[in-house]
Amino acid sequence: MDLVSPESVDMDSAQLARIGEHLGTRYVDAGKIPGSLTLVARGGQPCYLDVRGMRDVERATPMSADSILRIYSMTKPITSVALMTLHERGLFSLDDPVHRFIPEWRDLAVWKAGSYPLFATEPVKRPMTIRDLLMHTSGLTYDFMRASNIDYAYRKEQVGAPRAGYTLRDMIDQLARLPLEFSPGERWNYSLATDVLGYLIEVMSGQSLPDFLQQTVFDPLGMCDTGFEIGSDKVARFASCYERNLKKEMVLQDDGQSSRYRQCSFYSGGGGLISTIGDYHRFCQMLLQGGTLDGQRVIGPRTLAFMRQNHIPGGADMSAFATGGFSESAYEGVGFGLGFATLIDPVRNGHPASAGTYYWGGLASTIFWVDPVEELTVVFMTQLMPSSTFDFRGQLENIVYGALR
Repeated sequence: MDLVSPESVDMDSAQLARIGEHLGTRYVDAGKIPGSLTLVARGGQPCYLDVRGMRDVERATPMSADSILRIYSMTKPITSVALMTLHERGLFSLDDPVHRFIPEWRDLAVWKAGSYPLFATEPVKRPMTIRDLLMHTSGLTYDFMRASNIDYAYRKEQVGAPRAGYTLRDMIDQLARLPLEFSPGERWNYSLATDVLGYLIEVMSGQSLPDFLQQTVFDPLGMCDTGFEIGSDKVARFASCYERNLKKEMVLQDDGQSSRYRQCSFYSGGGGLISTIGDYHRFCQMLLQGGTLDGQRVIGPRTLAFMRQNHIPGGADMSAFATGGFSESAYEGVGFGLGFATLIDPVRNGHPASAGTYYWGGLASTIFWVDPVEELTVVFMTQLMPSSTFDFRGQLENIVYGALR
């Protein structure tokens, strides 16, 4: 990857160098994360790349710029953009009921009382819409929330848990039998909603989700190392993933050389992709440039601008509308659009990114953001679970915005 000087894009190189110093001293050298990759670009031109630490601690394999990592929920913006290309083809409207495409979901109900497997339910106040899925206001949840009887049911039935032979259709059938956490549109709750969007892409397009993403996003953008599976020719570049245990130790969670990503039957539009920092940078540049990169149009600028607006009713932030115990975002000063969190009040949020900045992260502590005001994109990757362990976004924002001239 060719880099321009930070000064040529009105950024300060000495201040940007503090990114590597901070990550090295505080995290990599201290053994808190295995290694990291950080890429800063302004005006579409990469001006800072920091590569440090290990992609495989056990084998002492250094991190490299072309390392392939699990991006988990940074898959969600890609799936959301892909779905909205079908919106541009007129194949659905945002307020279409989901049961138009999944007839088995016509009679979804809401939890009222009881515990798995015996639930008392009541009818939904209105049908779940595709907008609800994009916004995480569907009433669905995640098995790891550990906050309700419904996420317990997800754990018992292994809803959305990748395993041999398990498919998106299996997930849809399981969800048809389980109650919602709340009636659609009432609250925001992080959930399997984007995995359902992946299934809808298959229904509407007539293609598998991997094939549709390849044709619609990855090929046009030249994202040659992004996908749901790791090819045998790329295994050597695949990073291992780690987690922080109760003793605050970093331990191996998934060995990159023997990972389940070798073969896949469940294509998770919400968290199943692997990628490189260079590939995801190209996705971010497409977003920054209104849906087109190097002459390849993925999505229209008006559609993309609509997606990154705050769609929470009344213009509220997530602190007034969200529920549940986990998200890839702080709630104060942050709204949510169609697949992205969007910053609506930097002062309330406590960090200096511009209003209108949009972003998301992933379970292994990967993050990205796009700031249209400053024409700035930042991608950070490491492989440490859970993402709530350290505030990488906040710390990097403070350093990066200090480098603007």
